[in-house]
Amino acid sequence: MPTNIKEWNPEDPTFWETTGKKIAYRNLWISVPSLLCGFAVWLMWGIISVQMLNLGFPFSKDELFTLTAISGLAGATMRIPSSFFIRLAGGRNVIFLTTAMLLAPAIGTGIALQHPGWPLWVFQLMALWSGVGGGNFASSMSNISTFFTKRQQGTAQGINAGLGNFGVTTMQVIIPLVMTVGIFGVLGGEPTTLVKDSGWIFGKIVAGTPTFIQNAGFAWLLSLIPLAFLCWFGMNNLLPVSPDIGGTLFAFIKVTWLYTLAFVPAIGGLYLYLPAPTGLGVLNMWVAMPLIIVSTLILMKLAAFGAMKENIAKQFAIFGNKHTWSMTALYLVTFGSFIGFSMALPLAITVIFGEQHILDPVTGLMTHIKNPNAPSALQYAWIGPFVGALIRPVGGWISDKLGGSIVTQVISVVMVVASAYAGYIMMQAYQSATPEVYFIQFLVVFVVLFAATGIGNGSTFRTVGVIFDRVQAGPVLGWTSAVAAYGSFIAPEVIKDQIKAGTPENAMYGFAIFYAVCLVLNWWFYLRKNAYIKNP
Repeated sequence: MPTNIKEWNPEDPTFWETTGKKIAYRNLWISVPSLLCGFAVWLMWGIISVQMLNLGFPFSKDELFTLTAISGLAGATMRIPSSFFIRLAGGRNVIFLTTAMLLAPAIGTGIALQHPGWPLWVFQLMALWSGVGGGNFASSMSNISTFFTKRQQGTAQGINAGLGNFGVTTMQVIIPLVMTVGIFGVLGGEPTTLVKDSGWIFGKIVAGTPTFIQNAGFAWLLSLIPLAFLCWFGMNNLLPVSPDIGGTLFAFIKVTWLYTLAFVPAIGGLYLYLPAPTGLGVLNMWVAMPLIIVSTLILMKLAAFGAMKENIAKQFAIFGNKHTWSMTALYLVTFGSFIGFSMALPLAITVIFGEQHILDPVTGLMTHIKNPNAPSALQYAWIGPFVGALIRPVGGWISDKLGGSIVTQVISVVMVVASAYAGYIMMQAYQSATPEVYFIQFLVVFVVLFAATGIGNGSTFRTVGVIFDRVQAGPVLGWTSAVAAYGSFIAPEVIKDQIKAGTPENAMYGFAIFYAVCLVLNWWFYLRKNAYIKNP
């Protein structure tokens, strides 16, 4: 099978059965593990930051929260140019290059974690670099959408995104495991000793245990290297979708250039947002984030060259369609919540349940001391993302049968209720000397939230496939996933700020209000009697 495919018509039943199906599914099954590794490298700082705290790295809890926020924001920003990559450079070229790019942050993180005394900015730089893994999702989903028929969009996208999302769970399980052994021998460096109890999925790891935290980065080399070869030799460029590739080397240059452009506003926005000594701290999150998004789009439009400039201009047409914006909000509800809670949950568990919260009746001040009965974040944090990823293909399949918007409506109701209840439980735990008694309720309600986001991920992708034609569907999927990925920045920062203020429940109440607004939006656009597009 040639690398570049000149004719592609999956809506033709004869073509699909004789030729298209085999090619489409081969590209899908190579795409899935590549996307999984992208998620793992992008989101690994949610677990690494917890273990840095357990190992006594000389940083505050607030500073460790910035690592998850930086990697989240960088990954979301990388998705903006990534949503346009497939048309510009071809699916095979893009997936190979972006998979190979993950090697750099994996190696760099492994090296940095061997030096606890290095300044905070080194770890923040590694977190920023890990954002390349977040960008992979937009190009991967755009690519897979071009291979399948409209009636199979929900299922195909659900498989790619759902199994790709297992990168979150895989990372949360594998990283605590590989930290326990020197899997690379003398090449992997020396262990560091835990100063606080840690854990993994099978239980607690006591303080004093030697820990190879650097394996959190190095371990991904074992999968990324063979995957890069698999992408190169097993995937295809669809020339009807990517007519102006201009050769493999030029395709690589376009991808690298646009990624570089995205790093500029991400770094600038973070510098204006983060407090000293890292940044200036002159902008709040709700100003910095839109500034980064708009700056990235402007840079892409101004700094593109040759045929790339014309192609980007054509794809910018999606911003004139009101459904681009409605689906962006709805996808923020589902994927934004999934990725945001995945990033924030490990440290939130550590802070809320890892300490006893004792109110002084005289001064009225709350003091926080170590909780000997604390649950380990590394033992439980993987469960919610696992459920959300596992159920995502089911959400796509149900939506193919019933219609995407009705499924989105149902899960939005569930998320309003579950988020409000989660806030109530967090309030009770953060005011208790025995917060662990609330942990089971906390865990269950977050599993419900993750399950709802997983089903909703499939339903929103199905709706995009119905609303937009094949030319626009890819860029729209990429764009909506880019904005939704800012949930990985929003959730850790909002939850961190509210924990710091002593009111973690306000974070979840705020999310519940947003879900309720989007529930009305979904009904107005796609379910009411005179909806713009009835679905179903």
